[in-house]
Amino acid sequence: MAVKFFGQFLVEKGLVSRDAILAAIDLQERKNLKLGEMAISMGYLTQADVDRAHQAQFSKDMKLGDLLVEVGVLTADQLREVIARQKETHLYIGEALVLVGSLTGEQLQRHLGEFKLDQAPYVSERIELPAGIGNSETWEMAADLTYKMVTRVLDLQFRPGKCHPVTTLETNFMMAAMDFNGDVEARYILSVSAGAQKMVARAILGAGSVEGEPAEVLEDTVMEFVNVVCGNIVAKASQMGAAIGITPPVTIHPPPAGIVVPAGHTALCFPIHLGAGEKMELLLLIRQ
Repeated sequence: MAVKFFGQFLVEKGLVSRDAILAAIDLQERKNLKLGEMAISMGYLTQADVDRAHQAQFSKDMKLGDLLVEVGVLTADQLREVIARQKETHLYIGEALVLVGSLTGEQLQRHLGEFKLDQAPYVSERIELPAGIGNSETWEMAADLTYKMVTRVLDLQFRPGKCHPVTTLETNFMMAAMDFNGDVEARYILSVSAGAQKMVARAILGAGSVEGEPAEVLEDTVMEFVNVVCGNIVAKASQMGAAIGITPPVTIHPPPAGIVVPAGHTALCFPIHLGAGEKMELLLLIRQ
């Protein structure tokens, strides 16, 4: 996989050990508070306030802080204070590696430069579709909302890969799909590895572990996430002046050779790199 996280890059280059990365991540987890956690620590919110706002994010394309202000449990001034405190105290993985004694400050700056050069061909800071794709604004919006929901609803850190057309949908542990009709005709597909499926399930079920859950329940959580994302896509499309209908989500178990894109369709792949070897992709199968 060409796309890497900084820690993975350092380990693969033999610049730090895996144990050092784990120690740095542990330090990050103790130091870095999420917005809701920070607001609670500052006495502005309760856990119940945060839980209700997180639930509301399933149907609203809003950042958690903006949503908390909208419902009146946090003031705009308090939100600015919380965000400022987060920025002041945030610890990046490289800084954590310096604190645990695995890198010097000089080494960190040098390796960050090497990392950025290594990743420049693979990662884009914005969503760019190949030329000639019809209704490109709709598909860019669909990808953007997917990324937002992966962050807000699933609470997963990821690196987006560059969008590229494919002629075969690569196989994966499972796929969840929902069809669009109306002003556009397409199939929205979320493709996940076994580990990524469990990440989705933990977030949707609000559980620390899903090891004992039946396979059907794990699949249902991926379909529920797709349902959430596509519901937001429909709402956003309406604001943009497009009418899109959707059908209930379905589960797909692709064959080992993958799924050949049928004639009359264009398929776009948006890689969502989660790290730890787990694979997630947004696939848009668009009728031409």
